Amino acid sequence: MKTTILSLAILLLTTFLPVHAQQADTLSTRQQNIVAIAACTGKGDLTNLKSALARGLDDGMTVNEIKEVLVHAYAYCGFPRSLRALQTFMTVLDERKAQGITDTMGRDASPVTDTRDKYARGAELLEALSGAPKDAPKTGYAAFAPIIEQFLKEHLFCDIFERDVLTWPERELATVSILAAMGGVEPMLQSHTAICLHQGFTPAQMEQMNNIVARLETKETIKDPFARGTLMTDNPNFTDKAWLQGYVSPQDGFNCTVANVTFAPGCRNSWHSHKGGQLLLCTSGKGYYQEKGKPIRLLLPGDVVKIAPDVVHWHGAAPDSEFTHIAIGTQLDKGGVTWLAPVTDEEYNSYTEQ
Repeated sequence: MKTTILSLAILLLTTFLPVHAQQADTLSTRQQNIVAIAACTGKGDLTNLKSALARGLDDGMTVNEIKEVLVHAYAYCGFPRSLRALQTFMTVLDERKAQGITDTMGRDASPVTDTRDKYARGAELLEALSGAPKDAPKTGYAAFAPIIEQFLKEHLFCDIFERDVLTWPERELATVSILAAMGGVEPMLQSHTAICLHQGFTPAQMEQMNNIVARLETKETIKDPFARGTLMTDNPNFTDKAWLQGYVSPQDGFNCTVANVTFAPGCRNSWHSHKGGQLLLCTSGKGYYQEKGKPIRLLLPGDVVKIAPDVVHWHGAAPDSEFTHIAIGTQLDKGGVTWLAPVTDEEYNSYTEQ
């Protein structure tokens, strides 16, 4: 129900409000991580929050950037949920450290040198953020309880929004995600959705955010149905980040291997072949597959790729999406994988719509 309300709000707002042009119609991986982390925090879903935090770190968010999302959240969902989220983040970092993963701390907020009155600074920032004139007559709650309007300007839109660890659009994206996950705050959800549109997000991007939150409403886990596994580092046969979770090994005696592989957007492996062949079961995202001498094939969830023995091929993620598949190495008694040359940028970028 909450996400239906948000969809209607997006439709109404895009009808009456000017939207700044933005080329992308999908949220970036970083933005999707912000949505997931903020929504889990607002909803108090600590189980999914752990997965969202780990994914944000794996995808390159710094510790301080994620902390900033969790601290920002308290202004919208309260100290208790913000503090529980921070405690959960501490646990995630401890667990990753025990696994030998070193996460990047990142920079802290820059010092604020503006010494003007905080209320005036907050009012100016809100005007720039929303496009609404700062000297408009006070109405509604601002007229009914002026002190809370003062707190909003001095603390929320001055103390918090002046911190530059996150951009204004990122903070607003986190805000809408929190409010959508919480429910019962539709007027605020609508006003902050309008700010997101004013800050350059497209209706398609807002609907994508809505869908991520909807998955939480139905208690669907954010992570893939199979474990994402361990980030592979310094692997010369992958161009970027990839994660591996093995399920069946040669030692298990089934004459096959089974593993879950997740590619970061744009990541692909090198040309290679398998003596006994391979099966790929595509589970999420968009991917590419190519056999030597043939055009690139687009892979989507539910696709199955049957790779015959000794066929030279490569596979990986599309430029704008993560991609996950189950890889099954078959007939291991015939031999293993043979790695060949890296896939060039020209080869990777040769995909055309079929």
